[in-house]
Amino acid sequence: MLNIVEKIDNRIPIRNVLISVSDKTGLEEFVSGLIETCPDVTFYSTGGTYAAIRKIVGEDSPRLKAVSDYTGQPEMQGGLVKTLDFKIYMGLLSETYNEAHRADLKRIDAVEFDMTVVNLYPFVQTVSRPDVTIEQARTNIDIGGPCMLRASSKNFLRVAVVCNPSDYKAVLDELKTSDGALSLSTRLALAKKGFAHTAAYDTAIAAFLDKQDDSALSVYRTEQE
Repeated sequence: MLNIVEKIDNRIPIRNVLISVSDKTGLEEFVSGLIETCPDVTFYSTGGTYAAIRKIVGEDSPRLKAVSDYTGQPEMQGGLVKTLDFKIYMGLLSETYNEAHRADLKRIDAVEFDMTVVNLYPFVQTVSRPDVTIEQARTNIDIGGPCMLRASSKNFLRVAVVCNPSDYKAVLDELKTSDGALSLSTRLALAKKGFAHTAAYDTAIAAFLDKQDDSALSVYRTEQE
């Protein structure tokens, strides 16, 4: 049965932010701005983004938590699996006025994520190189990022999704004038961008693979014929 929602909040205070960005343009200003406008904000992050935020907030800041510590699951070798976890997606997809969801959150000691800040592996930039191999392209296909963007965009009822550094200023401007909260209208506008971003990303991947033939597979050493 489909989950139909009727009751939501217009303005959502930003307290828990899930953040993992390939493009770190403006990251320091955005993180600092979120701390300034949202006094209770905590960042949940991975990999290089975690290291970058730690330099901003300090080595032992309670504002920053590693996703692996939060979920209790270490990252898969090579960072292949970092955020694909039930605890993460419960925090993204849960609804404010759904008592069953609230019970689930409590059962696994999960937080509600109010904002997701994600941009994806540079697939388009990678495949634009004339000497790119199919393996170089394949390894730059982001999995966790699009999943987080889609889940957050779907739940714009409660979650703000920020996938482009060019939106950082407008988001901070609204937070400054709204006591650290974002409106439903803004969340919908950001969700549109989130879905457009993942759609363009998948289209680029499909277009690249469509141009490949069996000769591209020569970069691999096969153990069986």
